[in-house]
Amino acid sequence: MRYLTARKRAEGKGASHTGTDHHWYMTVSAVGLAVMMPVFMYIFGSALGSSHEEVLATFSRPFPTVVTGLVLMIGMRHFAKGAQMMIEDYAHGTTRKLAIMFVIGLSYALTAFGLFALAKIAL
Repeated sequence: MRYLTARKRAEGKGASHTGTDHHWYMTVSAVGLAVMMPVFMYIFGSALGSSHEEVLATFSRPFPTVVTGLVLMIGMRHFAKGAQMMIEDYAHGTTRKLAIMFVIGLSYALTAFGLFALAKIAL
């Protein structure tokens, strides 16, 4: 008699055979964002309403810049995976494929523009 955990029984099931991996990625990224967001909100909130020089001074330090970059990258990837799951549930055919490509492209574009702007501020 072999013992299978619930995860082992679910692995490889579903239409794309990646449901378990997707669920674990979303769970881990949600926990990571839950830890990072209060720190990011404190950093961003303290810089909000400050003068241009003070904002540059805040984001020229490594810790605020790294936290902001991580929140941007992980948040946009989390958004893309969550939106992809929603689209897979409610759209069909060519519309599904186009919507998924649009959402993934949008998340990569927002990440790239955000990191570019952050690098311009930090450097």
